[in-house]
Amino acid sequence: MDRWKFFGITHRDHVVCNPLSVEKVDELVQLLDLSAGARVLDIACGKAEMLVRISERYECTGIGVDISPYAASDARARAGLRVPGKLDIVEQDGAGFKAEPASFDLAMCVGASWTFGGYPGTLGALAGWVRPGGLVLVGEPFWKKDPPADYLKATGMERRSFRDHMGNVAAGLEQGLTLLYTLTSSEDDWDRYHGLTWRAGERWAAANPGDPDREPVLARLRTARDHYLRWERDLFGWAVYLFRK
Repeated sequence: MDRWKFFGITHRDHVVCNPLSVEKVDELVQLLDLSAGARVLDIACGKAEMLVRISERYECTGIGVDISPYAASDARARAGLRVPGKLDIVEQDGAGFKAEPASFDLAMCVGASWTFGGYPGTLGALAGWVRPGGLVLVGEPFWKKDPPADYLKATGMERRSFRDHMGNVAAGLEQGLTLLYTLTSSEDDWDRYHGLTWRAGERWAAANPGDPDREPVLARLRTARDHYLRWERDLFGWAVYLFRK
């Protein structure tokens, strides 16, 4: 099954494809305090809701990059309707994106650090695209406590897959970035994020009984649901980290 089809199905009801409320997104956008006409880069932009809100507030231009054809299509429609002519949406793997160094006022990758092989690589890539004094915004999970062995065995993950909250901050400091702000997700944010995926996936399966991907979608969805309810609701935090270069 195509992974982007799966995410297109399960995230179709999300406004923001991360465990953040729209109120927290607006808080973050306000805190950026960008100059009018700033230039912004969003790697793995998803539906580009955050990028569009930044452009609306600061009248900035920018580029959104996403590998998913479903997300890129949604992003183009959203940008074209709300900030026409301001944003370019590029459908490609963010790891292969090319741009002039130090050519953006803000570079962000919210919830997709796998794009650059992990969180430190993401920080380094974004910092390279930002001018001195510019901003780097990243979203990343963190362990709230040590994961139990049965969870790691069930998911194939490792303790080193993620850091704790301070570890995520320290990774930015080690690259010479200055921490300006962190914003963490609440349990309500997590429940909303996951609950919307369950609802969308189950409704899609009921409406598409003949789709060859129906059973794989349900199996993956329900396994992820059970992992979340059994372990991850207590194990995982998620935060957005705002750094200055």
